[in-house]
Amino acid sequence: MKIYTAILGNLRDPEWAERAAGAEIETLDLDQWTAQKSRFVACSDRENEYAVALERRTQLLDGDILEYDADSRRIVAIGIRLSDVLVADLGELAREQPEEIIHIALELGHAIGNQHWPAVVKGTKVYVPLTVDKKVMDSVMRTHRIEHVSYAFQPGSEVIPYLAPHEIRRLFGGASHEDAAEHTHYHHHRHAHI
Repeated sequence: MKIYTAILGNLRDPEWAERAAGAEIETLDLDQWTAQKSRFVACSDRENEYAVALERRTQLLDGDILEYDADSRRIVAIGIRLSDVLVADLGELAREQPEEIIHIALELGHAIGNQHWPAVVKGTKVYVPLTVDKKVMDSVMRTHRIEHVSYAFQPGSEVIPYLAPHEIRRLFGGASHEDAAEHTHYHHHRHAHI
């Protein structure tokens, strides 16, 4: 079995999008936990098995290309299935008095922290990964009914463009203790260009 050690490009890159037009694309569909690993074996949508051993801390992205055969116009690419994310919007709080802002922010922190849900704060939004069923998270938010805080569930793929790599890992990664200690050094490493 061939072991893939480099990402050639991404289907969203203009040069690769052009090559992919009309090409046969075989996809390795990964869940968000497997996609955080640098070493794994996965089956493609064609039932072929692939071994991947990338450089440590490589961040795989949806559409990353592992193999390209120009003669047969064949591509093997990564497909990542991300869970939804609860997005709490605190933008309305900007018009409130500082004491009210502190009160509401702590109330939200208590509601999320009491459930042991990890969270990423970005601007006026708090992103919380689905660690339990969506109905349970919705029930918790409705029960607390935190004034001036609206929330919705968004697909993980829509949230990723707003986040840094270490924030993506916090929301979607199944990081080990070793990986968590190195969370500030994640990058997407490119090697070969054809």
